[in-house]
Amino acid sequence: MHTSTIARIVVDLKSRGGLKATDIANIASVSPSTVSNWTNGASRPDPATQLVISDLRCVVDRLAEFYTPDETRLWLYAEHRLLNGKRPIDLIGRREAAGVLKAIGSLDEVSYS
Repeated sequence: MHTSTIARIVVDLKSRGGLKATDIANIASVSPSTVSNWTNGASRPDPATQLVISDLRCVVDRLAEFYTPDETRLWLYAEHRLLNGKRPIDLIGRREAAGVLKAIGSLDEVSYS
């Protein structure tokens, strides 16, 4: 990902996902100043961190179909029955976003029932 692409993604995660730099930093296992450096183009995330950011963006994009940014942030931090009591932010940080996306898919099923 190009630096300006990362900056756009971080801004998008903040606006659409209601996330703060500290939230993104915690999920990606970096410091908030590192996220700030990505945003201003001073550095780029390593490839493994880029994958986490990409997964987070995918999850936030799906959640934005159902929730406001503040609700999305709360959803990411809550323990969920469909995730065996785990928090989505922890799973995304461990590169287990597929399970989170599956849980979000069940929201889709409920909304059409």
